Amino acid sequence: MSEAAATPLPRVLIVDDSRMVRATIIKHIKGRFDVREDADGEAGWQTLMVDPGIQVLISDLSMPKLDGYGLLQRIRESKLGRLREMPVIMISGDEDESARHRAKELGATDFITKGIGTSELLARLDALVKLAQTRNELQAMAKQVMVDPESGLPTEEYLKQQGRQALALAQRHGGEISVIVVELDRFEDLVGKLGRPIGEQLIKQFRAVLSKRVRLEDTVSQTGPAQFTVVCPGIGLEDARAFANRLDQTIRNATISYRGERVEVGLKFGLANSKDDDWQTMTHLLQLAEGRAVQEEASIEPIAPEAEAEAPLPGLGVEDAMALLQAGEAAGLQPHLMSLAMQLMPLLKLIDAELRLGMKVEDAEAKLKRLA
Repeated sequence: MSEAAATPLPRVLIVDDSRMVRATIIKHIKGRFDVREDADGEAGWQTLMVDPGIQVLISDLSMPKLDGYGLLQRIRESKLGRLREMPVIMISGDEDESARHRAKELGATDFITKGIGTSELLARLDALVKLAQTRNELQAMAKQVMVDPESGLPTEEYLKQQGRQALALAQRHGGEISVIVVELDRFEDLVGKLGRPIGEQLIKQFRAVLSKRVRLEDTVSQTGPAQFTVVCPGIGLEDARAFANRLDQTIRNATISYRGERVEVGLKFGLANSKDDDWQTMTHLLQLAEGRAVQEEASIEPIAPEAEAEAPLPGLGVEDAMALLQAGEAAGLQPHLMSLAMQLMPLLKLIDAELRLGMKVEDAEAKLKRLA
């Protein structure tokens, strides 16, 4: 069998309520592409969900049940990467420029008119298929890399690999493994209120704190825009819950402000354990923990507003302060400088005494007490 015969044709889905329009497009691309077709947006969405072989979507704007705008929005907001990044060509008929602009804002890749010629349509489809294939190849290569260049944390693929190894070891020796999924609650609402740059800064701060909190044997990866997953070998569900409580308290204690107003940041947790949940594969453990983070408001007891009002928030710990400082987020330390200075006094006294630096730490301590 020849290589050309063995290579499957790129698959294109055409969604349009006009049978004539679908037939015309199929006539143009038949023989160069494998074609599927649906008559409305809802049916097209179901096809996209079950057929991972589709590489490009061609969709009309005006359709029953679910129009092109709704279909496009679902695709761009999907949790499946292959759908979020799929090239989408919108069929533009008599719609005005505002309709094209709206579709572009929702993430349309390209537009064609219903009277497009064969050569032009084939050229556009070829270009988009090559773009999709190149992106898939790059993503496959990225999965082989241990560290994500953007977050500086292990990649999700490496997290799964480490988890599989830890779970196999635990099962062999009668041990256990816990998975913790933590999400910044209502992160998109914060971004909508404060802007994307502030949201990215918040993620950067949280990433720095979390990476300093985990043990050496743990693996932590950023598995979503505001989601992190920690694989913890050798600890039970109660220890995992205690870790989540400490992390939750650290974030509550951290003073994050924007234009003079405090920004309330909450966390949601999903916990899973190989023994308590009796799962035998790492994939199931990860899915279970993620599902619990999404479905449950929190596994952690929230602090009542009355309790927050009665007692002042304790200062940020030195370890977490160093993590923020190393991340270049010195501004977040400003409200905690007094507390941090008092925590460091015993160490500074020892350093001054042993190295004879003449730092006059006692005078500094006295001044701090007066300011307090």
